[in-house]
Amino acid sequence: MRFTKMHGAGNDYIYIDGFTEKLSADPDVLAREISDRNFGVGGDGLILILPSAHADLRMRIFNADGSEAEMCGNGLRCVAKYAHDHQLVGSTAIVVETGAGLLPLTMFTNEAGLVDRVRVNMGVPRLSRSELPMKGPATERVIDEELVVLDWPLRMTCVSMGNPHCVIFVDDIDQFPVDRYGPFIEKHPHFPSRTNVEFVQVLSRGEVRQRTWERGAGETLACGTGAAAVTVAGMLTGRTDGRLLNHLRGGDLLMEWDGQNEVFMTGPAVEVFSGDYHPC
Repeated sequence: MRFTKMHGAGNDYIYIDGFTEKLSADPDVLAREISDRNFGVGGDGLILILPSAHADLRMRIFNADGSEAEMCGNGLRCVAKYAHDHQLVGSTAIVVETGAGLLPLTMFTNEAGLVDRVRVNMGVPRLSRSELPMKGPATERVIDEELVVLDWPLRMTCVSMGNPHCVIFVDDIDQFPVDRYGPFIEKHPHFPSRTNVEFVQVLSRGEVRQRTWERGAGETLACGTGAAAVTVAGMLTGRTDGRLLNHLRGGDLLMEWDGQNEVFMTGPAVEVFSGDYHPC
């Protein structure tokens, strides 16, 4: 089975071209096997690039633990790059079907005619508990609400970008024990479908640093939907403005939100290598 390894700001996935390839196993099983960094190709998960009846193509994403996610912003940019550079689409402006809906995006090419950056319409943020989903009154928003984890009171703002995010602002992102608190918040009883967790340090009203504990994958170098959620949470809590440069461990993302409508994300997409996967 032919695969391509790609990353967006260090958020790395194994991509399978569903137009030409057949999976060697069920996608949840294959995701666990092929994502293993010691015994597989290694990555944060598996992404399938598929035909769509409603858009230019369809993306399905499976985390490294085999669970299927609704959406991945960094993964979506790489899907677009693959589709353009491998001639699955003929335009630099396309629509991709995801678990979070139909998302338009625009690709930017370099001198060689290959895509190196993509601007994605991430959609309108969803803020009610029922949309996250999160336990509690269905229409209530969670903005700067206290969450006690391991006897430490934190303040969370929760946003869905088609997948759930819990955003927590901290004073020092380098010193914060993400690997200790991330798993507890991901599986907290508040979140029946679990949640992604963003830990964020505000540098200025237009600049932040982010670390992400991704649901089903652990800490990753970047998270595009998480960066969108951080942009929303920063504005809702009065910490940041609507145009935000987000420094993630794997690279930078430029985020834009007008406070009401869609969130836009611009960032890199990189093809690393391709190969043939031979399951044991």
